[in-house]
Amino acid sequence: MKDIRYLKPAGKAIFQDRYTKKAKELLKEWKDSEEGAYGLVGLPLSKPSISHSGAAFAPGTIRDALQSYTVYSGEQKLVLKDDIIDFGDFDMHPTDIVQSQMRLYEGLKDIFQTNTVKNWFLLGGDHSVSYSAIKAFHKTYSSVGVIQLDAHHDLRNIEDGGPTNGTPFRRLLEEEILDGHNLVQIGIRDFTNALAYHEYATEKGVIVYTMEDIQTQGIRLILKDEIEKLSKRVDHIYLSVDMDVLDQAFAPGCPAIGPGGMDSMTLLQGITYAAQFEKVTAMDIVEIDPTIDFRNMTSRVAANVLLAFMKGKDLEKRWAVKEGIN
Repeated sequence: MKDIRYLKPAGKAIFQDRYTKKAKELLKEWKDSEEGAYGLVGLPLSKPSISHSGAAFAPGTIRDALQSYTVYSGEQKLVLKDDIIDFGDFDMHPTDIVQSQMRLYEGLKDIFQTNTVKNWFLLGGDHSVSYSAIKAFHKTYSSVGVIQLDAHHDLRNIEDGGPTNGTPFRRLLEEEILDGHNLVQIGIRDFTNALAYHEYATEKGVIVYTMEDIQTQGIRLILKDEIEKLSKRVDHIYLSVDMDVLDQAFAPGCPAIGPGGMDSMTLLQGITYAAQFEKVTAMDIVEIDPTIDFRNMTSRVAANVLLAFMKGKDLEKRWAVKEGIN
């Protein structure tokens, strides 16, 4: 067969700079018995969403968005070197929501119990996936606290709509998988929730910070106080990042966009800071609908959130070495 110059396989003709490594190159397909610092799993479920949502497509677009970034942090002068073991995406039932949620729970329980990685990235999907993910995480690690970055409480009653993306934390509290005092909600937004659900949060001991609290206190101070408190009560802390915590200007691909939310820099700084705490070991990212996004803006923020977490963990190692801990 004749050689044709400059020809590459379909989809492979991408410009490459010999000195630049793209963040997507950190993704490595999982092989049995392989161990690493980070694991990633896709949770492509969005049928339980109260409003129309194509969030099931988000795990793929977030992975692809990693191609937009390099592995070098110019701010901290560090290079991300740890691979992300990619376990793939779960296969969802075509029609049965409860069955799909059970598949996520059972599959994640299996994955967590492999003990192959130290830190977990879980890509939704709508926020209903957090019920299955945190339930499986609790089953494996037992003592768990959750920091939820979200515009909404997600404490809706089950009777009116079943197990939707508005009910994950209600279900976790009612099934006593999560203690209310071990749930911290940050970024709750004005005119986005009902009084009854604020009262329910108060009754259960949930710690709630509004967007006004973030403006007046600052994201780092809030995280410092709450992570230090949680660290005295639990062994692992799980971050649940609903991308609609961001203002609509920064996350046009969220089904529930609105004004008055967080800017992307605040979110990234918060994730980097939180990840520097040893007990923060898992994070989900939910509520991105790529079918309504603009230029993949929201998926690109999500990919940057992953890198911000990894940067935080590298900084944790750096401080540990400096203090002579390791």
